[in-house]
Amino acid sequence: MRVLVVDDDVRLCSVMQRGLTEEGYAVDTANDGEEGQYFAEINDYDLVILDIMMPKVDGLTVCRNLREAQRNAPILMLTAKDAIPDRVTGLDAGADDYLVKPFAFYELVARVRALTRRHAPTRSTGLGIEDLVLDTVTRPRSARRPRD
Repeated sequence: MRVLVVDDDVRLCSVMQRGLTEEGYAVDTANDGEEGQYFAEINDYDLVILDIMMPKVDGLTVCRNLREAQRNAPILMLTAKDAIPDRVTGLDAGADDYLVKPFAFYELVARVRALTRRHAPTRSTGLGIEDLVLDTVTRPRSARRPRD
């Protein structure tokens, strides 16, 4: 699973990258909104973790731009803005979840798991060759049509 962390706090990005990597995620980081938006537009991420208050382009604008560009990776807003109107604004901008700083890392990881689980692409369990299909979950079956 690929995760993009966008936050202007370089130290926090490093800590999250190290921790999420230890949890089995491949993590890229960006330290301003412009760079984060660029990364999210050219790569297919399974999740974007996005701060709101950043230089160049704020996180709300990045979130809106990604949604307008049909980038549908789940977005977790991670910010110090903790007022209810701020949370509502973040979610209305297109975020899928909102976590306030300071946060417990194990809560962040639980939210990452929940978001990636909820947005995981469905994959076929069938393997096929010619007219034979093997469903790796159930059992083999023939895809042949009955003859007239």
